[in-house]
Amino acid sequence: MSRRLTTLKLIPLVLATTQAFAAPLTPVAPDDGTTRPLIKLREVKVLGLQPTSLPTQIPTTMEGITGAEVVEKINATDSEDALKYFPSLLVRKRYIGDYDHAVLATRASGTSNSARSMVFADGILLSNLLGNGATFTPRWGLVAPEEIERVDVLYGPFSAAYAGNSVGAVVDYVTRMPKAFEARAQAGYYSQKFDLYGTHDTYSSWQSSASMGARNGAFSWWFNLNRLDSESQPLVFANRLRSAGTPGGSGTAVDGAFSGLNPREQPWLLLGATNQANTVQDHAKLKLSYDLDDEVRLNYVFGLWRNDVLRDSQSYLSDASDNPVYSGNVVIGGSRHALTPTDISLQRAELDHRMHGLTLRSNHGGSFDYSLSASRYDYHRDEVRSPSVARPAADHGGTGRIADGHGTGWNAVWLSGTWRSADGDGDHVVDFGAQRDDYQLRTAVLTTSDWIRGAPEARFSAFAGDAQLTSFYLQDSWRFAPRWRTTLGLRHESWRAENGRLSDATQTLRFPLRKEENLSPKAAIVYDLTDAWSLKASTGRAVRYPTVSELYQGSISTNVIVNNDPNLKPEKSWTQELSAERALERGSLRATLFFERTADALYSQTNVTVTPNVTNIQNVDRVRTRGVEFAYSASDVVWQGLDLSASVTFADSLITRNDKFPASIGKWQPRVPRWRANLLGTYRLGQWTATLGARYSGRQFGSLDNVDPNGDAYTGVSNFLVLDARLRYVHDAHWSGSIGVDNLNNREYWNFHPYPQRTYALEVRYDYD
Repeated sequence: MSRRLTTLKLIPLVLATTQAFAAPLTPVAPDDGTTRPLIKLREVKVLGLQPTSLPTQIPTTMEGITGAEVVEKINATDSEDALKYFPSLLVRKRYIGDYDHAVLATRASGTSNSARSMVFADGILLSNLLGNGATFTPRWGLVAPEEIERVDVLYGPFSAAYAGNSVGAVVDYVTRMPKAFEARAQAGYYSQKFDLYGTHDTYSSWQSSASMGARNGAFSWWFNLNRLDSESQPLVFANRLRSAGTPGGSGTAVDGAFSGLNPREQPWLLLGATNQANTVQDHAKLKLSYDLDDEVRLNYVFGLWRNDVLRDSQSYLSDASDNPVYSGNVVIGGSRHALTPTDISLQRAELDHRMHGLTLRSNHGGSFDYSLSASRYDYHRDEVRSPSVARPAADHGGTGRIADGHGTGWNAVWLSGTWRSADGDGDHVVDFGAQRDDYQLRTAVLTTSDWIRGAPEARFSAFAGDAQLTSFYLQDSWRFAPRWRTTLGLRHESWRAENGRLSDATQTLRFPLRKEENLSPKAAIVYDLTDAWSLKASTGRAVRYPTVSELYQGSISTNVIVNNDPNLKPEKSWTQELSAERALERGSLRATLFFERTADALYSQTNVTVTPNVTNIQNVDRVRTRGVEFAYSASDVVWQGLDLSASVTFADSLITRNDKFPASIGKWQPRVPRWRANLLGTYRLGQWTATLGARYSGRQFGSLDNVDPNGDAYTGVSNFLVLDARLRYVHDAHWSGSIGVDNLNNREYWNFHPYPQRTYALEVRYDYD
């Protein structure tokens, strides 16, 4: 599946328009003793437009997959599925079209640390760095799976070109542009039978996509329309601890509650299912490209993503007349529990997000190249409506609230250049650049007399803030000896957070201005032991600044902001890795030792050193991670037509100091399992391709003090072994189809919310080139 991108020698394989010029060729004798001449390329120099924005000259760990491999081997309904079998990576995707919780976890960062990775599409930022956590999901929906040319991942903060959010990984989606007229269409149907607690139902999804493009001389264009209509399983379950009930209390006697143990192994009751999402997403994308000359290209991209969501609910409780019960005092097993109107409720959302990107890039292959890009991501409309009244009255309207995110978004302007040593032998490659990233967060919660269709009325609360990051970087990759190459880099960052404000119904209070500057050095070196073996070492510092939502947290009490830390510090991490890599005849083998020390890690926790205790975003003094990762990939293994890729990761990630919450010292970092593993095997026979995959994650915890050992429960974080299968048939040059199954073994597993159970996929595709 994966192909290492540690050398530019691989680039001609993935970009058909690239021009390759080889050094003089040397005939060598074949191993079979015949006189047939073999040709060995001593060196390859690549010219043409670079197929990835990642710095391939840095000698550190990179992995990649082509779009053709995604189509052939992976049940990919969303663009993030391309990462499904990458070493050490996990995308917390809860259902098809999961737009607000599908965050990326890496070697030393769990799914609660979304701001510790960066995702780009053609160099344009898709990561939502307005916050850190499950709800700040990369904007995966602005990349259609069928437009993917390839996906590349840089592990760790080893390039000076990226902010400290790259401490976990940098993901770059390279999308296709047509070389001639082309048209494509695809339709898919997906079905999941879900059986958990009191929910026993089948949830289906439909997806259709069509694209068209062409190239006429120096001008090329591509346009795509995509619609997804997806039903998820319930994601949230109303619950009460048995110990919280009042024995002998009065109320409505009900049946239907499910008994179990919560993640802390306390007896509790499951009362109903909520957040069963029906999401209808429309995606439109236009890409334009114009070649100013043979080596300078101007690109423009516009993306439109609209989403209408209904989150349904189901009460497990029924009264003596078998009517569902949604609120009020209920009696279960002789004890009274109070149900609020919002425990088993509804929600609607209407979102309209837009993206613009403009890039001017050269690639002369000579002494100097440059790139200038500007992009904007805009929450043009972002409304979430929730009722204040209970069902069944809420089914028809009633009072409620509207959370309005209009005005939220981010801008980025990046200018970079690359200088190569004048003699053209590649001894020095110097990268430098300047960047400016601006983030704006705007959220207003307003009351309404009709939560379904009513206009916003009075303000209930509001929250806003801005942050800017201005950066300059310089790095030099130097081949100082025939078998040695090193990269030295330095990044300077100036961070500023301002205009923070918090409002209740009657007043607005402001947060103080924050600003800080830091330097982040980087270094990497590689030694080629032989033509097949190489040793690599990398180190880098990363400074991950507090996001706007982390910094401007809190609430208003007696005219002051409380539950806020005005001196919240940025995370500062040092990461190192040491790798041994072997190039195989048709693949590669890699072993990597990795180390990370993070000071002032940002987590929500309880400060037990003050009275009363305060729970908010705080700095955890020290987190230490060390581990090892093995990765293997090869084609035509054992017999021709069989491809195999596999990876195993061990990570020992511990909290070593935490003065505000001492109970967490010596405990595992949340949502970082000690063991992860992936396996993907594909066999081709004529027009058929069969694939079997396996994904494994070991034991993990969701809390800092590890007091939640029961991962197989709602709000728990479980281990899992999941099998996937795919069978694809190519009828001719135009028509193809596939059937697939994700979670073939129907494993019930959790990451706070339940993951999908066994899901079937049927897809048909038409390609005209």
